[in-house]
Amino acid sequence: MSESSASGTSIGTESSASGTSADLVILGGGSGGYACALRAAELGMSVVLVEKDKLGGTCLHRGCIPTKALLHAAEVADAAREGDQIGVKSSLAGIDMAGVNSYKDGVVGRLYKGLQGLVSSRGITYVEGAGTFVAGADGGGSVEVHGAQYTGRHVVLATGSYARSLPGLDIDGRIITSDQALTLDTVPERVVVLGGGVIGVEFASVWRSFGAEVTVVEALPRLVPNEDEFASKQLERAFRRRKIKAKTGVKFTGATQDDKSVTVTLESGESIEADLLLVAVGRGPNTAGHGYDEAGVKMDRGFVITDERLRTNLPGVYAVGDIVPGLQLAHRGFQQGIFLAEDIAGLTPRVIDEAGIPRVTYCEPEVASVGLTEAQAKEKFGEVQTLTYDLAGNGKSQILRTAGAIKLVKAGPEGTEGPVVGVHMVGARVGELIGEAQLIYNWDATAEDVAPLIHAHPTQTEALGEAHLALAGKPLHTHG
Repeated sequence: MSESSASGTSIGTESSASGTSADLVILGGGSGGYACALRAAELGMSVVLVEKDKLGGTCLHRGCIPTKALLHAAEVADAAREGDQIGVKSSLAGIDMAGVNSYKDGVVGRLYKGLQGLVSSRGITYVEGAGTFVAGADGGGSVEVHGAQYTGRHVVLATGSYARSLPGLDIDGRIITSDQALTLDTVPERVVVLGGGVIGVEFASVWRSFGAEVTVVEALPRLVPNEDEFASKQLERAFRRRKIKAKTGVKFTGATQDDKSVTVTLESGESIEADLLLVAVGRGPNTAGHGYDEAGVKMDRGFVITDERLRTNLPGVYAVGDIVPGLQLAHRGFQQGIFLAEDIAGLTPRVIDEAGIPRVTYCEPEVASVGLTEAQAKEKFGEVQTLTYDLAGNGKSQILRTAGAIKLVKAGPEGTEGPVVGVHMVGARVGELIGEAQLIYNWDATAEDVAPLIHAHPTQTEALGEAHLALAGKPLHTHG
């Protein structure tokens, strides 16, 4: 590492520069790429950050931030609609999508401006343009942008993901992905959501709050199929109460559209007519066209294969974020970026435990989890103990008028003090509880470790405390 080379320049769009050399060249300015750049610069490395679109990537511009802004607008709509139920004389006159989009875009714009300022202030050389990776003969390599070469002793590949479709299904007109769903100027009356994972249930939740009739179609047996089965059942029950239809274990066979509607056909022979079909079948790795194959980067179905320290098969070349197999979460990529910068600097940070990454689905009600599902824990440990605490016993949950529960999974049989290896939560705002939950899992805490901790009253965090009290054999606000 060059200790005196941290004075790069924010150069905007490069078109004719001859290029430069740096300690670290990063291809992709999303959560993983920019976090790596900021931490590396902080550690004294010279850094070049290449991004073909906008700094911040999918998360900031087409993912986490804009979708959560829509979900907050949906929460406000529900609060207005239901005000009479708590003595507040309110009603929902309608949804002004121009106003909603202005609010959403304002949030994104302010965060984007702040991020640009951070990158500039750290002396990072920022290059706008599509980059192509070329491996170096002795490790590392370069990224070519507009004919200029940016060579690094270390190169990080961080090109993110794209919204996937299905073979033979064209994204056009009334058939859209989440990218188009974020820019709609009207609220559809009827929507079919293809895919019951995180993206699908979040948009289903938004549109239902905005007044649409929503049907979710999921080929697997349950919604949010990567979560514990307990969470899926809780969410499906809540969706039924909200009159969101969920057709699980049913395969999609095709869709046709005209100027007025789209008709979705299922393997069962059923047809569903709607105004829009949202294709939410996951995200694919954005690795095509960046020179990875030509450079000899080991890949599998488009994903870049790395070891636990995020090293590819090429010396001095690393990968982070959605192009690496595993959870496609912005905060995973962000932490991987920090990890890599520190690892390259010789700080030997601790390897990231994938199971210890918190997961939150921001529909209504929210689903939040960390650690292992009950099935995964049984496979790993053999015998486990579980405990479910109903939010009906929590004062703040009653105030918020939310239903749900917290499920704990402990390694080992009843009567032993094994660590809590899974925390699974469903209910309004339970995503805010995931911070404590991830500490419990990542620090190998037992129920006996957590039970004495004091949780402020009245808060929903008390539900975590009560659950651990019960798991430790001293239940209070639960029926033993």
